[in-house]
Amino acid sequence: MANITSQHILNTSANLLGFCLLVITSLHVTNYSANGIIDEFTFGVALLIIFSCLLSFISIRASNSKREKSFETIADYLFVTALIGILIIVLLIVFRVIK
Repeated sequence: MANITSQHILNTSANLLGFCLLVITSLHVTNYSANGIIDEFTFGVALLIIFSCLLSFISIRASNSKREKSFETIADYLFVTALIGILIIVLLIVFRVIK
């Protein structure tokens, strides 16, 4: 049976993917994406989240305990990296709005 962490990563990653898509859409609607690289960076973070979702799902479905743990570990690292990326995106948006 898969560790409970994979289930949390899958659920939260799916929600954060929606957040990233909302940010990308908002930047394009307001024509703010033409002035900066925030939308490209958000796209990169969205890719990390997608791979985190996929690997956590594979971890849940894996029958081999060793493979399950390795997929879960990779998904965990991708998830943390994506969280740091989202923090950077929020900071970039805030500081660009302030200027």
